[in-house]
Amino acid sequence: MTLLARGLPAAEPSCYNRTVNDWWCGAYFTDYRDELVDATTQHLVITVTAIALSILIAFPLALLARRRQRLETAITGVSTALYTVPSLALFPLLVPFTGITATTVVIGLALYALTILVRSMLDGLRSVPDEVRESARGLGYGAASQLFRIELPLALPVMMAGLRVATVSTVALTTVGTLVANGGLGNLIADGVTTNFKAELLAACLLCVAIAVLLDVLIVGLQRLVTPWTRTGVSS
Repeated sequence: MTLLARGLPAAEPSCYNRTVNDWWCGAYFTDYRDELVDATTQHLVITVTAIALSILIAFPLALLARRRQRLETAITGVSTALYTVPSLALFPLLVPFTGITATTVVIGLALYALTILVRSMLDGLRSVPDEVRESARGLGYGAASQLFRIELPLALPVMMAGLRVATVSTVALTTVGTLVANGGLGNLIADGVTTNFKAELLAACLLCVAIAVLLDVLIVGLQRLVTPWTRTGVSS
């Protein structure tokens, strides 16, 4: 598909027409604003949904691996093995069950994030000193209250570090969803490569970077909010 086929005015000079085709073109952001907004919104929704789903799966798996050490190798091994499956193979394998929809991409990305989240959650829970657990039990905390009121707050810094890595990785992997027509900004990147539309390609790449930076900053801010004792200069 050429630039002219997309309905661009051939008679008017432009920094993104077939003749000029500049990498940076402010007019492109204005003329294709709706397309960029839609792709960015889809990219964000898919990424956040996939990470949320992965957390819901990873947390119980990490708890199970910690309490049943015989299962730890199997759980971490399977989650790591899933990450080694190429997206070119994983997404088409899911299509017969979920169709050519965003659900296919969300499930695939959630499975990929497991290898990072399960390990970081397991490491975070294990970083809680045994004497802290013993003190909690001595104070009458039950298993659930000890987990959510004592262990999780102490494990959060390690867990959040893993969440940051998983989130940034997922932002990048979301672009591969273009294989099933639901890649957010990946759709624009693929189209930009196919048609040699430089302004589209650069804009989509820059927006991917912006999303990754934004989500990382938000996670850091959330971590500082829920773990104020970890801030530099705050006395213990």
